[in-house]
Amino acid sequence: MLVGAAIADDAGVYRIARDRALVQTVDFFTPIVDDPFIYGQVAAANAMSDIYAMGGRPITALNLMGIPTEVVPPAVINAILRGGASKIKEAQCALVGGHTIRNPEPVYGLAVTGLVSPRRMITNAAARPGDWLVLSKPLGTGIATTGIKKGLTSALLAKKTIHIMRQLNTAGAELGESGLVRAGVDVTGFGLLGHLGSMCRASGVGAEIFAPRVPLISREVLELIERKCIPGGSRDNLAFAAEFTQWDNISEQEKVLLADAQTSGGLLLCVAPRHLKAVLQVLKRRRTPCAAVVGQIVRSAKSSIKVKT
Repeated sequence: MLVGAAIADDAGVYRIARDRALVQTVDFFTPIVDDPFIYGQVAAANAMSDIYAMGGRPITALNLMGIPTEVVPPAVINAILRGGASKIKEAQCALVGGHTIRNPEPVYGLAVTGLVSPRRMITNAAARPGDWLVLSKPLGTGIATTGIKKGLTSALLAKKTIHIMRQLNTAGAELGESGLVRAGVDVTGFGLLGHLGSMCRASGVGAEIFAPRVPLISREVLELIERKCIPGGSRDNLAFAAEFTQWDNISEQEKVLLADAQTSGGLLLCVAPRHLKAVLQVLKRRRTPCAAVVGQIVRSAKSSIKVKT
């Protein structure tokens, strides 16, 4: 075992040969959009993201589904599965089966197996002081999807949010294989602060975040925060982050954004200064939604995060 549960990384890694290891993960969730095909796409992209966050490539996937069959018709079930299959195919991954149960509420996701080089994998325990923090997708999907459910968002914000959530984090595999990145995580349910905090603890370092540099999907997200359109998970994340975060004259809106629970979020990468230019070029070539330098890893005995203006 190369990576297990001890450091709360994105996936488990098990060496099967000197130069090869399996990466394994599982993820599923309830619908966050009304369109079943898009729901399937987002759930599949989200599940495979953990493999990319470790610097690996997904090779096989298993569908996991729970459905209230007396409520959800077969056409909707098929649409969810077709959406998932489209993303699995895009990732050049093989769909090898799955399992379905009856459940009071729809749930869908994947169990995914990937491959990674043990010498090239990305973990949350390898961040070093001086590394730059680079984010590949803007924040705000938790707030935006909550707004979509409540009918509070514009059509443009809904379209942008769906586009971002459907994008695969394939850049992680290239960055790992090229040796340009040694540490990182994908930003999902615990928000940027939660996942960064976990990485700081695993690596024995601290971090500084430059709030003005953190990208968001749209300024409309801040308006939704003003209207108290905040998911419960994001509120919980913010309360938890208060234990290890210092705020330097940061607005309440910015605090909520940094703690927002993301769905199929981007990669938060720790990049050595000598590799920063090359990493930004890879992200640009891969057409990631953004390539924002949002902070830096620092020395900290308490593994704390300071958010600066």
